[in-house]
Amino acid sequence: MTDDGTHVAFVCVQNAGRSQMATAYAEREREARDLTDAVVIHSGGTHPADAVHDIVREAMAEEGIDLSEREPQHISDETLESCDYVATMGCSTLELEAETDVRDWDLPDPHGQELETVHEIREDVRGRVEALFDEIDDS
Repeated sequence: MTDDGTHVAFVCVQNAGRSQMATAYAEREREARDLTDAVVIHSGGTHPADAVHDIVREAMAEEGIDLSEREPQHISDETLESCDYVATMGCSTLELEAETDVRDWDLPDPHGQELETVHEIREDVRGRVEALFDEIDDS
């Protein structure tokens, strides 16, 4: 943890599916645990898409999370190296020079999947984000 809080990043290639779900759940966890001033969340892709996948927006809307205004963003190595934790979504060969805790969550890509499959991915993402915030809470 740095002086300006714990920095967490959620990264995938397009920043249009899994990392968007993870970011939204992380924002929810941060608020629920009253960690707004203690946790900084970053999200991005190495080759961002033009928009969040429709199926992902639909699945998250069912959870009361509106991703309609979100746009995939690029994330730099410099930003990632400034993070305490980086979670990749299973599509990365990320190698950082810094002492960053990098975790590959190895999640299937929701793009092109049926809604039922996206629900399963969404629940897996939620569980992993909650577990990460449990670790942050304990540190």
